[in-house]
Amino acid sequence: MAVTGSEEAQVGASICRSGATTGWRCGTVEAKNQTVTYPQGVVYGLTRTDACAEPGDSGGSFVSGDQAQGVTSGGSGDCSSDGVTFFQPVAPILEEWDLELFTD
Repeated sequence: MAVTGSEEAQVGASICRSGATTGWRCGTVEAKNQTVTYPQGVVYGLTRTDACAEPGDSGGSFVSGDQAQGVTSGGSGDCSSDGVTFFQPVAPILEEWDLELFTD
């Protein structure tokens, strides 16, 4: 699948993610601008989805259609009993590190 941009998906939109442990999993955007407390600290501005993930999936990409959405941050549950997964939206990543998204 070729990514053609990074238009932000709205709450309720279909979304898919790729992970080293579970491969491609899809779900729905459930909420935005979420604050999550991990053992390593608090992370702000995450997007919550119901696309399951498991340990080892962190850092994988999130896409909605052909639009880049972000990078898997973490979550709870697993793929055998559903779960919640959070991702860091791509726009703040690009801005923070002065990066440009190159597309096909």
